[in-house]
Amino acid sequence: MLRSLARVSSALALVSLVSLACAKTDARTLKDSGIAGGEVTPHASPAGLASGLTDSVSTRADRGRILGSESASIWVVEISDFQCPFCKQWHDQVFATLDSAYVKTGKVRLAYLNFPLSSIHPNARAAAEAAMCASVQGKFWEVHQSLFTMQKSWEALPNPIATFESLVVSAGVEPKAWRKCVESHATNPIIDADRDRSAAAGVASTPTFFIGERKVEGAMPLADFRAVVDSALAKASRAR
Repeated sequence: MLRSLARVSSALALVSLVSLACAKTDARTLKDSGIAGGEVTPHASPAGLASGLTDSVSTRADRGRILGSESASIWVVEISDFQCPFCKQWHDQVFATLDSAYVKTGKVRLAYLNFPLSSIHPNARAAAEAAMCASVQGKFWEVHQSLFTMQKSWEALPNPIATFESLVVSAGVEPKAWRKCVESHATNPIIDADRDRSAAAGVASTPTFFIGERKVEGAMPLADFRAVVDSALAKASRAR
C-alpha cells in the first residue's frame, strides 16, 4: 500500500498566481472529496479505493500516473488540464527539473490528477482520457509529455482522437486496447473522481499543486517552485 499524503486543508499556505492559471468556469455542486482536511493517497483515494473504483482499469490507470519512490519524503500532487496553456508553460519550464532533481533522486513522489476545464478547453476531457487509457498500459508519463509538447497541434481540432492515437502509438501504447478504452470511456470514473475531489479541496484553476502541506496555484517559475519544494523537504526532515 502506498503511503498517504500529508493532510491538506483550507488552512494551508496559499501562493496565488491566478494570472498564470486557467480559471475554472464550469463549477458544480460537489460533495466533500476527502482531500480537504483528510488524507490523500493518489493510488487509492483521489480516484480509486476511496471512491469505490476498485476495477482493474481504474487501479492500473491510477497507479500509472504516479512517479517516484515510496520512501520519498514528500508528495507533489499536480492538478492539471492538458489543454491549459499555463499548465503547458509549467510543464515546459519546471517539470523536467522536478523529475530529475527531486523525483529520480528519491526525494519527491509525484502524482497527476485530472481537472479538465471543458467549458473553456473543449478537447481537455478527451486528452485526459487519452492519457489515462495510456496509463492503463503503464505509459501515462510518455503520453503526458507528448500531449503538452504537441498541445498546439490538437487544441483547436474538431475531433482530436486521431491525433491522440498517433501520439500514444509513438509513445509505445498498444493501439487496439487503447482505442477500446477510449471508445468505452473506461477511465471516465477516475477522471470524474479526480475533478470532484480536487474541486472539493478548493481547486478552482489549473495548474494547482499540493507540495507537502502547501497549496500552490499557477505556473510558478522554476526557482520559486524549487524554493517551495525545498522548504517542504526541510520541514519533512525536521519532523522525522
